Amino acid sequence: MANHKATKKDVRQANKRRDRNRYNGKTTRNAIRDLKAITDSKGAKEELPSVESMIDKLAKRGVIHKNKAANLKSKLAKKVNSLA
Repeated sequence: MANHKATKKDVRQANKRRDRNRYNGKTTRNAIRDLKAITDSKGAKEELPSVESMIDKLAKRGVIHKNKAANLKSKLAKKVNSLA
């Protein structure tokens, strides 16, 4: 266990960051799942930009790798375009 004040603060900050990252990651995964479940083209095209934005934010913050974000966005765009 940490003994120094600064190290204790580091542990608190890391816990807050981990919780925030887990929440944002799970929320994004749920949004991706919901987007994949949409069957009509119009609804999917309206939803796609917000989901892509969520994915970009995760990549920017380092929660997921930038290439993974690009792959996710590409697959989602393919899926949405195939509905048309």
